Amino acid sequence: MQTHQRVWKFFQQYTVVSFVVKACVVAVVGLLAVGVVLAASGAGQARAWAGCYTGNSSYSVVRGDTLSWIAVRYHTSVASLAAYNHIVNPNLIYVGQLICIPHIEPVGTAAVSPASAVAPQTRNLFPYGSCTWWANQRYYQLHGVFVPWTTNAMAWQWTARAIQYGWHVSSLPTPGAIIDLQPWVQGAYGWGHVGVVEKVLSGNRVIASSMNWGAHPNRITYWSFTPGRGVTFITQ
Repeated sequence: MQTHQRVWKFFQQYTVVSFVVKACVVAVVGLLAVGVVLAASGAGQARAWAGCYTGNSSYSVVRGDTLSWIAVRYHTSVASLAAYNHIVNPNLIYVGQLICIPHIEPVGTAAVSPASAVAPQTRNLFPYGSCTWWANQRYYQLHGVFVPWTTNAMAWQWTARAIQYGWHVSSLPTPGAIIDLQPWVQGAYGWGHVGVVEKVLSGNRVIASSMNWGAHPNRITYWSFTPGRGVTFITQ
């Protein structure tokens, strides 16, 4: 009887141990399978991202590039490029980095008529105190005309809107031109900045008047800016 009990206990212990071992093996195999699937998925995503999504353009960064300049070139915004490419700091891009360009139409392209067919604005429709309000108002003071664009017209969008309305856009300044800074260029924040060139200095540096800039946002202030990437000059 005692022998029979010892055999039965041994059999029970062996069964429990065997079950535990088998369960552990199954769990390990399952974890390995999940890891292989995730790794394959991650590699696939990395390959897809490295080549950008189908239908999108891409740009390889060269020395001297800024994200704002790339945004101007492709008629988009720094914020859009940064979000689309998972760039945490728009000021930190490196030579050889592949920037994927979202496949989007420039704002307002379908609705713009030829410049000659656009009825001139008779008043300044931008909110008072904004840099866009002052740039529009000052340009009117100097030239007797308001800018024709009033929608999709954040400061960083003025260059694209000027092109769409047939205005002249240049990299070189002239007195009385609107200066347009793209986001994060020469102190501009995420919406860019516009002002009006009051004087052109040696080396094409300019003194521009603007509002909503510096420590006194509601005052008209005068600052020096330098032509370069992310800086354009707009005239009718």
